[in-house]
Amino acid sequence: MWRRSKLQCKYLIIGNSAGAIGAVEAIRKVDSTGAITLVSDEPNHVYSRPMISHYVQDIATFDDMLYRPKSFYDDQTVNTLFGKKVIKLQIDEGKAVLDNGQEIEHKSLLLATGGKPIIPKIKGLDKKGVHSFTTISDAKAIRERVELPATKKAVVLGGGLIGLLAAESLLSRMINVTVVELSDRLLGPVLDPTASTIMARKVEQSGLTVITGHTISDVLGADEICGVMLDDERKIDCELLILGVGVTPNTQLALDSDLKVNRGIVVNKRMETTTPSVYACGDCAEPYDFAYDSFRPTPIWPAAYRSGAVAGSNMAGLEREYDNGTCMNSMDIFDFPVISVGRFNPREDEGCEILYRLDEDQSVYRKVVLKENRIIGAILAGEIEKAGIILSLMKNKVDASEFKDSLNHKDFGLAYLPAAIRNKMFGVKKD
Repeated sequence: MWRRSKLQCKYLIIGNSAGAIGAVEAIRKVDSTGAITLVSDEPNHVYSRPMISHYVQDIATFDDMLYRPKSFYDDQTVNTLFGKKVIKLQIDEGKAVLDNGQEIEHKSLLLATGGKPIIPKIKGLDKKGVHSFTTISDAKAIRERVELPATKKAVVLGGGLIGLLAAESLLSRMINVTVVELSDRLLGPVLDPTASTIMARKVEQSGLTVITGHTISDVLGADEICGVMLDDERKIDCELLILGVGVTPNTQLALDSDLKVNRGIVVNKRMETTTPSVYACGDCAEPYDFAYDSFRPTPIWPAAYRSGAVAGSNMAGLEREYDNGTCMNSMDIFDFPVISVGRFNPREDEGCEILYRLDEDQSVYRKVVLKENRIIGAILAGEIEKAGIILSLMKNKVDASEFKDSLNHKDFGLAYLPAAIRNKMFGVKKD
């Protein structure tokens, strides 16, 4: 039988990733003494999830991955409950119930539960040698598997960013890797067809085998994986399978508590849910996206931190709004840099103007999308140095009519902007 005990705090944070850390730091800027309790079902100090691939490659230790110093929680006076899971929220009573029966009473609540890996319905996923690629626990298990002498071949299901990072990590460990992607191209959600084609060439030049337009129907083997069967009955031998299909917002606590949920938890620009004093941030929420002028999931690390900081400020009584975020994917896979941001692939009926520059010989591609002379999206592949300028123009909703024809020039830079814009945005004085 559970022994029920109670904790009390002013601020309860569920989750321990970028959004949670942003909230803690923002709260402490306003309220230096209010009790903060942080609950995480992982047993670890906060770490940088984007560095999981580095850990698998054995070019980073866990200490290298720490997102904040080991003294962070003590320095911020945070009561941590690691390896614990909140199983129920009693919103009206201001309580959260843990899996050990403990109750936490709180005045303000932040859901920073992140995303959870998408697990497709495939026979045999319970076999040894099948792993996701989203947590340090996954990474440790994969690294142990890779270091077994018998592990020679791997299959990665998913040709998106997670899948390709996993594939690159395994290839660096001298593992023969096959990527299986259901759609007809790699990185479909984060690149347009042209950029995807360029990236596919780079991927295949690296030595990866890529199969598109198919998926896995069965995982072969008794207790341990020995191969996979594709939906066209092709068999691929392997000792390791990585599920890199993607992530989906982890909204179960919100759903069980009658908070409004679409794809993610519904919030306003203050990151407050449909219930007062209950907030959500990061991958589990639907923050405002200025490029789309709508609320939608933005599953990227920097957005999680910033939305958590906005939530924390409001929890502590300092009014702030999250109004300048959008999805930006920055990747450097197989030494080929690509950035996509905002609405880079609009529908034909949206009335957008699209500017291109493509140099196939140099694998250089730039695409800028404008609506009513304001940048709403872009892709830069091969040459990404000007991404910061373009993003600043987007965020500031600058009218680009005077200089839009130069946006895709090879040497585009601050000098191409009107002096008034340079001075206002970047502090660059007219020569």
